[in-house]
Amino acid sequence: MAMWCAIRTYAAHADELGNARPTRPIFFTKPAGCLSTSNIVDVTGHDGEIHHEVELVLKLCEGGEVTHVAVGLDLTDRAAQQEARPEGLPWARGKAFRGAARLGGFVPWTQSVEGLSTSGLRLELRIDGEVRQSAAIASMSIPPSRLLDDLQDWAPLQDGDLVFTGTPSGVGQLHPGTHLEAVLMDDNSAVLSGLDLRCV
Repeated sequence: MAMWCAIRTYAAHADELGNARPTRPIFFTKPAGCLSTSNIVDVTGHDGEIHHEVELVLKLCEGGEVTHVAVGLDLTDRAAQQEARPEGLPWARGKAFRGAARLGGFVPWTQSVEGLSTSGLRLELRIDGEVRQSAAIASMSIPPSRLLDDLQDWAPLQDGDLVFTGTPSGVGQLHPGTHLEAVLMDDNSAVLSGLDLRCV
């Protein structure tokens, strides 16, 4: 199982970090060992800041079609990532550490991938009950359908692969004691997939 992670798919997030808005999909990967099922996030075992990035996650079948969707968290060691950027070095230390990927429960997706952008689905992340990230999937500047079109052109996709589709604006540092809630909601605000985590 591979985790394909898209970046800067929401224009507002690219802007908040001072990054250029990409004109085509850009991906990095996380090894399967990054995925944790623990409800605890250790934010003290890093030299830099651990940031939250809530995302829509797609589960694929062998043909690259979407079979399930979930909410996910791409946790980022921002200091390690920023250290690598000036020299164009890989982000592995900042993105592929233990516990850097979290998933809510998957729910079946029976529509086309294009339907993700018209379904009314939205992401929300709360820190100690306060909304920090909130966005509709329809607001993505590079939608899921375009991400998959790109991956299917070159990536060795396999059954069960995951696609983290990028985060909206509002990313920020996690602190010990923080209560973190991430949800994927439908157009009636019903929770389809959720994460409930504590930071230590």
